[in-house]
Amino acid sequence: MPFTIRPATSDDAATILGFITELAVFEKAGHEVEATEETIRASIFGEGSVTHAVILESDAKPAGFAVWFYNYSTWQAKNGLYLEDLYVSPDHRGSGAGKLLLKHLAQVAVEKGCGRFEWSVLDWNEPAIRVYDSIGAEPQTEWIRYRMSGEALADFARAE
Repeated sequence: MPFTIRPATSDDAATILGFITELAVFEKAGHEVEATEETIRASIFGEGSVTHAVILESDAKPAGFAVWFYNYSTWQAKNGLYLEDLYVSPDHRGSGAGKLLLKHLAQVAVEKGCGRFEWSVLDWNEPAIRVYDSIGAEPQTEWIRYRMSGEALADFARAE
């Protein structure tokens, strides 16, 4: 099945929100989605945005998406590409669509002179882990990812 990848536009906000919601439900976190079409338009396509997105299409219909931003490695003194989300709809899984999106982003990273292409995966998502292993990606098991959000973030920011 032929796929195409195109840059997302603000007109894709509803499609992106749909994919975000499907991904969150798949990751057992559907209740955590706070995004709306308006916040997607502002955060991905608004002035000063540092976020980028592409839409994967099959027969001119949305089949998946990827969202990324650039981070920075002090050790390399280079930007890196950080993949925030990649999602392929269930009908298109196992077709190579996910690898196609990953390859597209690897090409973007190389074109932009990035020293790294990184992402996170839930430890129970074996199908995705198999794909990542098959393309030569290496898990970074020595690093523990930390997160501060919600009230903990607000409380810490306010603390004296």
